[in-house]
Amino acid sequence: MASDSPNPSSASTPPVLAAAAPSYPPAARRSPWGVLLLVFLFLFLSGSLLVNLVLLAALGVAGGETRVQEHHYSHQPRAGAEVAIIDISGVIIDTEPTFKRLIDHARGKAGEGKLKAVVLRINSPGGSVSGSDYIFHQLKKFREETGVPLVVSMGAVAASGGYYSAMAVGDAPETIFAEPSTFTGSIGVVIPHYNIAGLLDKLGIEADSIASHPLKTMGSMSRPMTDEERALFKALIDEGLDQFKEVIRYGRPRFRDDPAALDRLATGQVFSAKQALKAGLIDRIGFLDDAVARAIELARLAPSNVRVVRYAPETGLWELLGAQSRQTKAADPRAWLDAFTPQPYYLWTAMPLLDAGR
Repeated sequence: MASDSPNPSSASTPPVLAAAAPSYPPAARRSPWGVLLLVFLFLFLSGSLLVNLVLLAALGVAGGETRVQEHHYSHQPRAGAEVAIIDISGVIIDTEPTFKRLIDHARGKAGEGKLKAVVLRINSPGGSVSGSDYIFHQLKKFREETGVPLVVSMGAVAASGGYYSAMAVGDAPETIFAEPSTFTGSIGVVIPHYNIAGLLDKLGIEADSIASHPLKTMGSMSRPMTDEERALFKALIDEGLDQFKEVIRYGRPRFRDDPAALDRLATGQVFSAKQALKAGLIDRIGFLDDAVARAIELARLAPSNVRVVRYAPETGLWELLGAQSRQTKAADPRAWLDAFTPQPYYLWTAMPLLDAGR
């Protein structure tokens, strides 16, 4: 017989309620004015970049082409006759492209009959043998081809390769000026070498190169230099010194008949301006303006009808874009390999190897 009593389990079960749907705030609508502003900014920046690229190309500085700027230095800014100041500053390492532009610009102005004299302003401790010789060669060739007189003005330092470059003046009298505080001379050659064998031993590093001949690794820093290697390097140094002396005899005629006097000076010693004047390494003690006055005199110009300008390379677009890569050059393994390659320098410095890596 069926029971009329309610089901206990069903009675205790609460009624199931439908789960309430989560409530979200209505999605914010993007303002059309904000979108238009972003589009406008993008188009503006893109257009500005494009216009600048076009202008740079029109000026001839895009594509890696670099022109030379002329900055008025002294005398009459609108005179027809021109005297140019060309600077050699810092360590002479990779100067060929820039210096060649300046010399080619000067050669063009001389061909037009506008450039009448050049003042070479040197503030450099020297640098690589090849770089110093390149500058000397370009200056010598320019002077001999154009007949334009060359005068040298030495700044704080004009030593070793810096002095080497000054010899391009040739036989012209009274053409090398040094300021009263100038350091010059340092006639000599150096091949940097450091022996770090002791440090490698402490670090547990052993050099184990495989070479076709023992002399293939001459100059290695991982071991002491042998007597044979030292003699070979010394022969290279002596040859570089002979080249330096030959260049000095070209620019300082007084030493052609007195080689012993030059030998006494070619010790690598640095001289003050007074010492250099007494030894015959320079002609006069004076400032840049004195050198400019001498250049005007040699060119037979009237000071009232000459303008003096300073040449400077104009940085091209691609050089600007590559500035960051040049700043990080020290991280390039190729730069380190170049720095640790034994090579001769006409350079006055206590750390030539570190300077070479610049």
